[in-house]
Amino acid sequence: MSKTNRGRFFEDYKLGEVLHHAVPRTVGAGERALYHALYPARHALYSADSFAQSCGLKAIPLDDMIAFHIVFGKTVPDVSLNAVANLGYAQGRWLRPVWPGDTLRAESEVIGLKQNSNGKTGVVWVRTTGLNQNDEKVLDYVRWVMVRKGDLDAPAPETIVPDLPDALTVDQLHIPQGLDFTNYDFARAGEPHRWGDYEVGEKIDHVDGVTIEEAEHMMATRLWQNTAKVHFDTSARPGGSRLIYGGHVISMARALSFNGLANAQMVVGLNGGAHANPCLAGDTVRAWTEVLDKAETSAPGVGALRLRLVATKGGAPFELRDEAGKYRSEVLLDLDYWALMPR
Repeated sequence: MSKTNRGRFFEDYKLGEVLHHAVPRTVGAGERALYHALYPARHALYSADSFAQSCGLKAIPLDDMIAFHIVFGKTVPDVSLNAVANLGYAQGRWLRPVWPGDTLRAESEVIGLKQNSNGKTGVVWVRTTGLNQNDEKVLDYVRWVMVRKGDLDAPAPETIVPDLPDALTVDQLHIPQGLDFTNYDFARAGEPHRWGDYEVGEKIDHVDGVTIEEAEHMMATRLWQNTAKVHFDTSARPGGSRLIYGGHVISMARALSFNGLANAQMVVGLNGGAHANPCLAGDTVRAWTEVLDKAETSAPGVGALRLRLVATKGGAPFELRDEAGKYRSEVLLDLDYWALMPR
């Protein structure tokens, strides 16, 4: 019997199966330092203890996306080691802050299966939960992945596609205990724009761009312990190129969105997302945002914005789909999320 892990193939997944992912990881301030070295992340609440404390928190939590990437990375050996592509996300909720010293682990439930018409691949839907050392949930989300078949003659499973709502409602968002923006310091945050200054339908060009480098992407992907072959092994994809981890694009676009959304401090909900086209080393990532919705919350001084964040590798801002309704070739990411902002 082989002692090595060749990864799961599409025919290995069973509906309702629960996957307990290795390896738990204790996180520290080093993750934050590396995250801020890899991305131009400048949101004040994740940059200074004094700012976080003025907003009612005990100190700086780790960036929302650090928690997401670490939990995501835990799932790769069991979910997407043999993936062709990660296709999308839905129903993501950040349930409590992650602090330096917390130990994170992950588990996933298989909630959907559909073999593709070519008979060579299939789509697997999983609901992943990240937990801390106290078995408290820190986040959960649904994602779906296209996975290769190892045995092309294996029978197709019954098709089950989960029914996923378009978006979380504001009452489904979890606001960190104690969060209070009534004494929010706009000067130190970097921009004067508050919740009431944004209108539904408004679009923001974030102006700046960052060219993706091979070394930085591979360092980031290793940091999250993501072992998917397509990110490292040039023989795993046609043409010998390494696919940039989609989460790297998410974090880059989120960081770029600071210019125009500096006060969108905390990500608390992930309504949906699609990696529309592959990102490769040498691509220059730019970003724009559309305001989709607004909501008040019960926390003092805190409002919520539902935002569509689009990352591109060229083209004019605010262009998303072509005349046929398909994503334009330059669109890399279409992400729909909720963020908390001072009112």
